[in-house]
Amino acid sequence: MMKNIGICFSEQAVKVSNSHYANHAFSSSSNSNPTSIQHAVTCTHKVKLSNGKQFLINLTWSNPLNHGFSISVSDFPVSSSNKNNQNSVIILHKARGTKTLESSGSRIEVYWDLCRAQYDSGPEPINGFYIVVLVNSEPGLILGDMEKEISEIKKRVSDARPSRYIITLVSRTEYFSGSNCSVYSTRAKFRDAGICHEIMIKCSYGEELEGQVLCVYIDKKRVVQVKRLEWNFRGNQNIFLDGVLVDFMWDLHDWFFINNPTESSSSSSGNGVFLFRTRSGLDSRLWLEEKDCFQQEKLGFSLLLICACNNPD
Repeated sequence: MMKNIGICFSEQAVKVSNSHYANHAFSSSSNSNPTSIQHAVTCTHKVKLSNGKQFLINLTWSNPLNHGFSISVSDFPVSSSNKNNQNSVIILHKARGTKTLESSGSRIEVYWDLCRAQYDSGPEPINGFYIVVLVNSEPGLILGDMEKEISEIKKRVSDARPSRYIITLVSRTEYFSGSNCSVYSTRAKFRDAGICHEIMIKCSYGEELEGQVLCVYIDKKRVVQVKRLEWNFRGNQNIFLDGVLVDFMWDLHDWFFINNPTESSSSSSGNGVFLFRTRSGLDSRLWLEEKDCFQQEKLGFSLLLICACNNPD
C-alpha cells in the first residue's frame, strides 16, 4: 500500500502556511458525521544504546488482545543480510509480568504492569501503567507513568555505569473501523521539541459541483481541503508545522471502487489510507517503500492512519 501511494502522487504539492489557514473555523463532528473507532495502534521506536548499537522496537496495542500488547525487536538499519533474522512478534496477554527473549545476539527483557491502566476510547493506555524494555541490561524503551516501579526495575538490572541511550518515536500506525464513518481523530507530535497536535480528518459532501470533500484540521484549523474526492482519490499536499515540512498523502481508491472492506491490514480491500510524514529539503523522493524507510540511517516521523470503513456517503 505504501508503495502504491508514492507512485500516484503529483510532484507539484501545494504548500500551506499558517497565514493561509488561520481564519478557517474548525468543523466538529455531529450525528450526520459518524466518528470511527480506533481498534489498534502500532508504534515503532528507534533505540540507540551507549555502545552505539541501534534497534527498532515495535509495540502494538489491540482491542482484540483484551488490552494486551505485542512487541518485537530488530536491528537498525534493516539490511538485506539481517532482515530475515529478526525476532518474531511476542504477544503478551497478562496484565503484569516479565519476558526474556533473544534477538540478533542481544538479550531482551520486557517488564510490564497494566493492572491499574486506564484507557480512553482506544486500545492504548493513557496512565496507570508501565512498560520497560531492556537490551543487554540497558534501557531500550520506557513507557508509562509509574515512576517508582520503573526506577526500581532500572536499579535492579543496571550496573554502576551511567547509561547513555536515545529513544526516538519514528512511526505510529493507527487502525480505524466503523460503518460509513467520515471523521477520524488522533493526536501526534511531529518533532521531539514540538507540541502534541490535535488532528481531525473529515470526509463529507460539499456544495453543488464540489462532490465529496476531504478536510484536514490541525488544532481546530483547516490546513487541507480537497474537493471532488471521487476524482482526486489519491494525492498529496505540504503542511508546514512547528518549522517542519510535513507531507500529507491520501489514498482512498478502495473507498470508491471496492465494496467489501475488511479491518485486518492496510492491503485489504476497502481501506482508506492517510499518511503524514516529516521530511527535510534534502529528501529526493516524496515517499519510500516501507522496507527502504528502515534502511535509512536518518528517519523522520511518520503517522499512518488505516481506515477500514465504507465510503462515507
